[in-house]
Amino acid sequence: MVAQATADHCRSIGDEVVALTRKELDIANAENVRSVVEEHRPDAIINCAAYTNVDGAEGEPERAYAANVTGVENLAKTAKEFGAVFVTISTDYVFDGANGGFYFEGDEPNPQGIYAKTKRKGELAALNANERSIVVRSGWIYGKGGTNFLSVMADLLRDGKRIKAIRDSFGTPTFAGDLAARLRELAELDEPGIFHVTNSGPGTSYLGFAEAVCEMGGFDATLIESVSKDELRRPAPRPASSKLGSLRCEEFGLAPMPDWEDALLRSMNGIQAKYHQ
Repeated sequence: MVAQATADHCRSIGDEVVALTRKELDIANAENVRSVVEEHRPDAIINCAAYTNVDGAEGEPERAYAANVTGVENLAKTAKEFGAVFVTISTDYVFDGANGGFYFEGDEPNPQGIYAKTKRKGELAALNANERSIVVRSGWIYGKGGTNFLSVMADLLRDGKRIKAIRDSFGTPTFAGDLAARLRELAELDEPGIFHVTNSGPGTSYLGFAEAVCEMGGFDATLIESVSKDELRRPAPRPASSKLGSLRCEEFGLAPMPDWEDALLRSMNGIQAKYHQ
């Protein structure tokens, strides 16, 4: 989802893009990474690959580690060797959710589940392997081609399917098209370190997101069942609130991200991004 949005955005502004599938590039294989980067000699590498099955990671930590740590480290090292800017995506789940407000770049991570722990290790691997690395934390990402709950919610409601939406988990929704545009900006900025990138606004709950989808799409709100996070009994722990705010984007003069409700409306209308350039 994010890779496709990023490739589409970069092409739309005239970049030459090499977008590789997992079959074409196994980031956990250091030799494979080096040979591919040597062949293409990119100015920038934007890593959109990840193991993102939060519950699945509890049962297959090796796969999560391979993609989220080993793969990130391989890309960071190879980017340094060939002089490419390196951007990699991390997650709001590196925080434990105890803070009811926003988490900023300087706040101390405390990942809970296997997925979250591998993503945090991946952040550190990137920064340690390549001092030029740019780590972008985001969360609640949805968009064209996405298979997660936020991405398919409109289709389910459009088809008259009932959905369960959690009322007591909070985050900052992020439209993949807007994230893609900011990833490209950060690659050009070439300022290392951690950046938080989500759509702006006060954030919302899954229930709030579902209600907004209903209102914008004219769907039947009675299809939404409000539930608590504990009722779902999911295997992996998740932060109750993982809202992200950014001080660094403002520090470097980047425009504020579009409001999450504006972004949701654009996504439902098939508009891929509000470009920042």
